[in-house]
Amino acid sequence: IPAIFHPIYFSAAFTIAAHSVPKEESPKAVAKVIMGVSAGMVLGVPIASFLASTLSLQMAMLFFAIVNALTFIATFVFFPSMPVKERLSYGAQVSVLKKTVTWLSIIAVILINSAIFGVYSYLAEYLKTVTEMSPNTISLILFIFGGANMIGNIAAGKLLTKKPIKSVIFYPFILGIVYIILFLIGQFTLPMAIITLVWGIVAGIGNNINQYWITSAAPEAPDFANGLFLTSANLGTTIGTAAGGLFISVFGMQYVVLVGFLSVVLSLISILLRTSLYSPEKQFFR
Repeated sequence: IPAIFHPIYFSAAFTIAAHSVPKEESPKAVAKVIMGVSAGMVLGVPIASFLASTLSLQMAMLFFAIVNALTFIATFVFFPSMPVKERLSYGAQVSVLKKTVTWLSIIAVILINSAIFGVYSYLAEYLKTVTEMSPNTISLILFIFGGANMIGNIAAGKLLTKKPIKSVIFYPFILGIVYIILFLIGQFTLPMAIITLVWGIVAGIGNNINQYWITSAAPEAPDFANGLFLTSANLGTTIGTAAGGLFISVFGMQYVVLVGFLSVVLSLISILLRTSLYSPEKQFFR
C-alpha cells in the first residue's frame, strides 16, 4: 500500500511546486521537493533501522506511522487548494505516450537511474570488499553520500533554470568520468571517500535531470508526466540493481561499476537522439 501511494503523493508534490512559482523558476521549486525526498532517505532510513535494532520492528513502524500522520496534517494545512481549471481526460494524458520524444525521455531516465542505483545499491558491499573499510567508516561514507545528494539537488535547480539542455547532455559525461575514477581507485580509502562525495552530488543532480527530462517532453499533462518519471526511475533502479548483481556474480564486486558506465553510455545515446529529433533542442548551444 505505501508503494502504491508513494508515486501519487510525490507526483502531486512536484506539480504543486512547479505551479507555485513562475514557469522559469519551476526547476528550482521541484529541486526543493526532490531535496526533501533525499533528506527523508538520509535521515529516515537510519532512524528506522536504529529503532528496529535497538527497540523493535513495531517501534520502527510506529515511527513511520507518526511521520505519515504529520505529513497528512501538514498537507491539509500548507498545501494550496489549486482547483483544476481545465480537466484533462485520461485519454488526453495517456496520448503523450504516442510521442517519440516521450519514449526517448523515458528510456533515458530508466538508463540514468540504472547507472546510479546499479552501482549505489552495492556501495556498502563494495566499500567492504574492495576498499576494505570498517563498518563504522562505511556508515560514515553512506551518510556523506546522502548529504552530498542534497547538495546536488540544490545545484541542479540552478543548472536546469539557466542551461537545462546543456545540463542534461553533459550529465552522462560527468557521471561516466566519476565511474572511471571510482573503478581505478576503488581500493584506496581516502580517494574513495572523496569520489563518493563527488558521486553523491552528481547523483543528486541526476534526480532532477530525470524529472525535468520527462516533464519537458509532456508539458501538456504534468501530473501524468510526473507519474511517468517516478515509474521510469523505479524501473531503472530495478533493472540497474539486477544487472549489478549479475555482473558481481560473473565478474566480481569491483566490476559492478561497469553496469553504471554502460548505462551512462546508453543514456547519452538516447539523450542525443531526442535532441536531434526535437527541434527546440537543436539550438542548445546558443
